[in-house]
Amino acid sequence: MSRTRFDKIHCGVAQALDQLGDSWTLLIIRDALVGSTRFKEFEINLGIAKNVLSDRLSKLVENGVLEKNRLDEPGHRFEYKLTAKGRDLWVMLTAMRLWSDKWVFGEDKVPAVFQERTTGRRVAGLIAVDSEGVAVEASELELAPGPGWPKRSRDSASATWAKPPRKPSKPAKASRKRT
Repeated sequence: MSRTRFDKIHCGVAQALDQLGDSWTLLIIRDALVGSTRFKEFEINLGIAKNVLSDRLSKLVENGVLEKNRLDEPGHRFEYKLTAKGRDLWVMLTAMRLWSDKWVFGEDKVPAVFQERTTGRRVAGLIAVDSEGVAVEASELELAPGPGWPKRSRDSASATWAKPPRKPSKPAKASRKRT
């Protein structure tokens, strides 16, 4: 069964899913973020089949998320390092982990935490801010066409995408403070 492609959908979420939407891909990036660089490390840590790992690593290199560097060792040895594009995915993966900690495990059963190396302070949350640094909640947002939206559909996009948001099921904790 082949995976659904999203490369023709003009949407940032669809485009990200097209490049990263496979669970193995996200787990490879997670491991790269915490220091894995070698094929064997990914294979052992993830328990992933070699052919699947090879395919995902090739796609991540092709998409500019990882760079592949030949090592000065006997045989054909390579390391895979995150590019700036790949390192920027820490925010998305942290958001997924925080969501899972709260809604899947429960905060008293969190399997692992990210903490700052120098202080040991735990990453406890992420906040979205507007262009002036003011925290915003999902209930305060609307989706509007950006500069890359096709001109021919700009009017219909505004009507379709900028609908009033649904109320969140639980009140958010973040306040509207400047960051």
